[in-house]
Formats: sequence, structure tokens, C-alpha cells
Amino acid sequence: MALKAASLLPSSISVYKEGKSIASFKETGFFGCSFSLPNHLKADCNYSLIRSKELRRRELPIGTIKAQTATTTPAIAEAGPEAKKTLRKGNVIITGASSGLGLATAKALAETGQWNVIMACRNFLKAERAAKSAGIPKENYKVMHLDLASLDSVRQFVDNFRRSGMPLDVLVCNAAVYLPTAKEPSFTADGFELSVGTNHLGHFLLARLLLDDVKQSDYSSKRLIIVGSITGNTNTLAGNVPPKANLGDLRGLVGGLNGLNSSSMIDGGEFDGAKAYKDSKVCNMLTMQEFHRRYHEETGVTFASLYPGCIAETGLFREHIPLFRLLFPPFQKYITKGYVSEEEAGKRLAQVVSDPNLAKSGVYWSWNKLSSTFENQLSQEASDAEKALKLWEISEKLVGLP
Repeated sequence: MALKAASLLPSSISVYKEGKSIASFKETGFFGCSFSLPNHLKADCNYSLIRSKELRRRELPIGTIKAQTATTTPAIAEAGPEAKKTLRKGNVIITGASSGLGLATAKALAETGQWNVIMACRNFLKAERAAKSAGIPKENYKVMHLDLASLDSVRQFVDNFRRSGMPLDVLVCNAAVYLPTAKEPSFTADGFELSVGTNHLGHFLLARLLLDDVKQSDYSSKRLIIVGSITGNTNTLAGNVPPKANLGDLRGLVGGLNGLNSSSMIDGGEFDGAKAYKDSKVCNMLTMQEFHRRYHEETGVTFASLYPGCIAETGLFREHIPLFRLLFPPFQKYITKGYVSEEEAGKRLAQVVSDPNLAKSGVYWSWNKLSSTFENQLSQEASDAEKALKLWEISEKLVGLP
């Protein structure tokens, strides 16, 4: 019956976050439900037997789904026992915090009185107005300009943040561009396809540059969080809605995603706006795991991803057709049962930021119908250690890191 009901809905979702009228920000699975269903081309010559041995050493265990019913959303309200390490407030950067999930998370954290929130947004005035409208206490937030579609802007943001003299305890990579109805690709200031260039490459550079700051934190729990999506996981019903995420052998990424001497799609195929978003989410989840493998043991930083649920009733859908806006919320509420309000989703992400019970690194967090967290299982591609390594090294070259 759920599949029959789903057929009433359009096959693509168009939303916006942080500015451009053609784009929208994040977290929607077409079905949005989180129930699970029961490499590829040979590697380049650069990935030799030595690399294979390295991969075996770096293997990340993604265990079976394990309920943690004692951990529920309201846990963000109080600081954990570890907070005795320092008496100051925590400092958290949240990208895309001017609306949707990012704004709800900023509000949830700021209202505890335990956090200073740096709202990293492309539209400064929009973010200020949103914070004021949401009632976020002025003393608990600061807006700073960041355009993830420009690598120069990312570097400038990092410089500006460091000049502020604030320590950094948690980085939340939340912002995302979603262009499911686009017929032709758009591009970042650096010439990358916009969805992957913003959602993956912009965040990749930001996280790499700010990792040193997080490492130096004296706060009780230092974390780097990248928001994932059920739509990028092909081991779920929502992840199997066409077009499905598939990075292939990364040939398009190797070519620079510029649509000139290479495809604008990671797998080298024809442009598809919905698939570009889903591919970028796979990149986000692979990147989180590679951060974990490389840095967790050495630094003590917790690296995590999450899917907070389907935020079906939100202003993010204002660009979508009226029929979708009418049918999608009740479909999520009564058919898939995957509906989550913006406020609840924000509390869930805030929980991953602050809850001492969610300090395990390398985990993709989800919530059950009782709002209890569990360690969810990623798809085969989204947990492919060899692909994560190759993605990391190609991304380094594209963003100009040594």
C-alpha cells in the first residue's frame, strides 16, 4: 500500500536553503522512512597491493543495528559529567544554519545555555533575521559568512574564525544544495557541479582546515559531524527510489566535474540533479568514515554522521509544486511513519553534538519510532573503505590540499 501511495507523488523534490532560487536545502528522502531492506572497476594503477594492505589495517567496523533505548532526544538539555573538564560554554559551527535543520539545531543548542553557536551561512542578513525570528538568545550565537560553493570563501571563513580567537569544539557540516528538477548542471565558483561541489567538496575543505582547531579543543567532547541522508543509502526503501546513488569508479570526479573535459556527474554519466544530490550524500558518509580511520585514535575527536528523519513539513518545500506540498506530509505521517518535525530533527542533531552517550566515533546514527538512537547500517557503497580512500585523495587534489 505504501508503494501505491508513493506513486501519487512526484518523482523529484525541489527545495532551497541558503539563497539561490534554483536550489534548496536538505534533508528529504522521497520516502523518508528508515526501515532497512534485506568494487567495481579495477582500481587505478596507483592503488596497488600496498594500498590493499593499508586498507585491511584501516577497516572500519560498521556493526549490526543496535538499539540504545536509554538515549533519547531530550538528552541535550543537560551537560554530561565529562563537561567538568572545562567550565566555559562549548563552541559549535553549523553550516546552513539560516533555515531548516540547521536553524532548528542552532536553536536547540543555544537554548540550553551550554553552547555558543556560530551560524556559518551564505546570506548573512537572512541568518540574522532567522535567528531573531526563532528567538535564539543573542548572547548565544554569532553569524559568519560562508559560501561553500567557493573554495576561497571557505578559506576566508576559516581565517576569520581563527581571528576571532574562539576555540572550536564541534563542527557540524549540515548545508546542502538539492536540484532534483534541474535539466542542466550549475557550477560552483571553482567550476565543479554545484551539488557535489557544495555538499561534498566545500565541506571537505572546511572540515580538513578546521580539524586542527577541533583537535586543540579542551572541551569535554570534541566532534566533527556530517549530516547524511537515507536517500544515499541503497540498503533502504528510500535509497532505492530512482535515480539511485552510485559513484561508479569516480571517473567524473577525477575529471573535475566541470562538464567540459569530463562529465559533471561523479560516475561519468549524464547529468541528473536528484542523483547528484544523492551521490554527494554518499560522499559525505564515506568522508566521515575516512576521517574516523585517519584521525580518531590519534586525536580523540568523534566523527559521526546521521539521518534525523524526514522533515516533510517545512518551508524548504516552498519551491515545490502544490500537489507535493499537499500530499507529502500526510504520506510521511500516516503511510511511512517517517515524519519528523523541524524542531524534533534539530533536537536530534543537537543530541549528536552534545550527548555523552553518543560519543562513539565512526557511527551513522538514526532514531526509531520511540525517538531512541541506534547505530544504523550503511549501504555497501557508503561503507566501502577502498572507495572512501580514493574519494579522499581525489578530493584533496580538487580543493588544493597537499
